Parts: sequence; C-alpha cells; structure tokens
Amino acid sequence: MKKTFQLAHEKIKYPRMIESVKAEVRKHLKRCRRKPLPKGTDFWDFDCKFGDTEKYAKSCHLAEIDKNINHAEERELKSFYIEVIAIPGNRQKHDSGKIGSINND
Repeated sequence: MKKTFQLAHEKIKYPRMIESVKAEVRKHLKRCRRKPLPKGTDFWDFDCKFGDTEKYAKSCHLAEIDKNINHAEERELKSFYIEVIAIPGNRQKHDSGKIGSINND
C-alpha cells in the first residue's frame, strides 16, 4: 500500500476521516497476513514509511503507524502519506545458553 490520504471532506468530520484511515491500514495488514508465505519463510514483515508527503516520508516501525497518524491528527494535517510493503521474513534463532541465563558462580 502506497497512498496519500486526503483528510479534507465537506460532509465527513475530521476525526471520522482519521479513524477510517486507521481502519484501512489495519484491513490492508490483515489482507497481507492472510496471503500464503513463500517457502522457507516464517512470517510477513512490513517495511513502513510515514510522512506529510511522499517526498518527506521516513521509515518507521509498523507499531508506530498509529502513533504517527495520531500525531498528524494533533497537527491537523489535511493529508499525509503512508507506505506499507509486505516482505517475507525469517525468525532469528538465539543461542539459548547465552541469552537470559544467570551465572550463579
């Protein structure tokens, strides 16, 4: 999803427009996560960007999208750009003997 959301509408109030953007992003994420994974991958990861315009969009974590939308609402922006691209990912294996172990010497 690469989209510039316009938040100015003559009949729909601003808070409702913000909620519809959040719902559309969540709907896109659910749709992407339902797609079958390619062989050799564990999960869908997401590359995300957020900004006032596409030109000024900066990378962010998926968990920060709602925070960025709320921040845009506080600044009362008339539009903003969101990019969410699904990428197959693999989980990192940790050495269980080193992480989280406590030495009782």
